Amino acid sequence: MGFVRNPKDVISGLLFIALAALFAWQSRELQIGTAMRMGPGYFPLLLSAVLALLGLIVLVNGLRTPGEAPTGTAWRALIILVGATVFFGFAMKPLGFLPAVGVSVFLSTLGSRLFRLQTALAITAVMCVFCWAVFILGLGLPLPLLGPWLGGH
Repeated sequence: MGFVRNPKDVISGLLFIALAALFAWQSRELQIGTAMRMGPGYFPLLLSAVLALLGLIVLVNGLRTPGEAPTGTAWRALIILVGATVFFGFAMKPLGFLPAVGVSVFLSTLGSRLFRLQTALAITAVMCVFCWAVFILGLGLPLPLLGPWLGGH
């Protein structure tokens, strides 16, 4: 494997491409529709294509640019990120969209060794506003901002 100059990027690129293929395969039974009348499979397939393209860019970068070999697994970050994602899935209905996003994003920041409270709070605030703007305002999804545990519907 003398042509691999940056094993970390090559492995990451291959992982992105594999995940994109898995997501595209999972959306194969959903109706795609057209750009003007999107079906339920359109957006997942589009995101899969974007993820595959990013994976290809990272992979090619790993073949062209020198880098370092993988050193190990960041178990703390992996566990915290998976936990934050699972929390979002379980908290969405009882807490509502914004609290679930906020807590999940804040928990995700704890995965970094460079964690700083001010930065974590700023990232959380920006992501809450961004998610609200994209999913509620932009896409018009009927997601309750607050769930029943916090006085919402």
